[in-house]
Amino acid sequence: MRTFETDVQQLKYKVLKAVATHVLEDNMNNCYYDIPHEIIQGKKATMRCCVYKERAIVEERVHNILEDSDQIIQVIDIACDECPVDRYSVSNSCRGCLAHRCMNVCPRGAISKDDNGRAKIDPEKCIHCGRCAKVCPYGAITENIRPCERSCKIGAIKMNDQQKAEIDHEKCINCGACVSQCPFGAVVDHSYLVDAMRLVQAADRRGYYAVAVIAPAIASQFPKATVGQVKTALRNFGFHDVVEAALGADMVTKKESQELAEKGFLTSSCCPAFVRYIRQHVPEMAEHISHNLSPMAEVCRYVKENSAWPVKTVFIGPCTAKKYEQTLPTVSPWVDCVITFEELQAMLDAAGLPPEEQEEMPVDDASYYGRIFARSGGLAEAVAQSVKEQELDVVPKPAVCSGIEACKVALLKAKMGRLTENFIEGMACEGGCINGAGAISHMPKDRMTVDKFSKESKKDSIGMSINSYQTKF
Repeated sequence: MRTFETDVQQLKYKVLKAVATHVLEDNMNNCYYDIPHEIIQGKKATMRCCVYKERAIVEERVHNILEDSDQIIQVIDIACDECPVDRYSVSNSCRGCLAHRCMNVCPRGAISKDDNGRAKIDPEKCIHCGRCAKVCPYGAITENIRPCERSCKIGAIKMNDQQKAEIDHEKCINCGACVSQCPFGAVVDHSYLVDAMRLVQAADRRGYYAVAVIAPAIASQFPKATVGQVKTALRNFGFHDVVEAALGADMVTKKESQELAEKGFLTSSCCPAFVRYIRQHVPEMAEHISHNLSPMAEVCRYVKENSAWPVKTVFIGPCTAKKYEQTLPTVSPWVDCVITFEELQAMLDAAGLPPEEQEEMPVDDASYYGRIFARSGGLAEAVAQSVKEQELDVVPKPAVCSGIEACKVALLKAKMGRLTENFIEGMACEGGCINGAGAISHMPKDRMTVDKFSKESKKDSIGMSINSYQTKF
């Protein structure tokens, strides 16, 4: 029995696994009806007001998996109805004091006294300025910020006229923070699980190799299984080979360190949410983004260009923003599909291939430095090593930015000419990729698990990793 950090994650797993099972059984005709009834059984509701609403939400989740969409992060409207509507509210802590500072500072007269002399707020007049909350001596006026809004550090998600969460896709960087933080699972990332499964199923018939590319954060995701066992499970599922994306990280490190030496200042290209943030919100800094592909795209390009056979690649990682990155013209020729670790677990379990029950295969594509890209500070450490190995004429002074707020600060300083560092390692997720929205586990120990796996590499240097890799097709 799988265990999950939250019930929302468990529901997501159940729906993904059910869809994957229907794909494997070639029984897609009645998914929209069958799956809600398979998951929500009986007549007693356990999550919502009634089983009918629970099934309706599951049906919307099935739609998210089976139907095409231009947007990676989406809101299931019917599931978004439990959060407080009023931004500011008065709690029972209000004593009905004589001073009534809250009334005096309100610029719109939105606060009055009830029959007991306690403050009350007219939501129609309130402009959410927060002055009343600041002056209340009892702290009786509270600000109710929806978890999705609180999690979004760029203001891309707000409440619309229907009191539902609404995403401004021009601002959204697809980091998935809102997906992780919504306690009712109303915000979801679009799934490409079915696309990945069908790509593998059609490989032999259509004469191409299906290659899975696994992100280095995989080491922290299956506590009862090794990366070698995950590789076996993927091979048994039908992939012809499994390659570490960390090899691409080694390749990118070598190129980015050279680019840093040439330009003198650089921002990393590895995190697609960070790159999109720069392009959308700090366009003045876009010229400093590394011209190199991300490790995902770099290793997929390498595999395709060095194969004697046509290849289709599926990237598997913790990142929802990678799904957006795959659609970019510079990336789509190399990466055919992206799924998350959550989707991987559901897919393998549906196929009866839990990683912990598989035999172990060797995994040794990348160096220690490529593998530590999974956590904050890894890229900076790798660049410093690559500069040393190549004897480049530059001294890396990295600004390691864990989370989009830290990225904001570093970029603002750089824009104003006040950043003392010459290389910005930007990670939209705090802690790095190990805390991505599509990860199964988000535990403090995950960083140590990744470092332990990284130290198991037999490649002593970045150069050795790149030079010793032989195509396997």
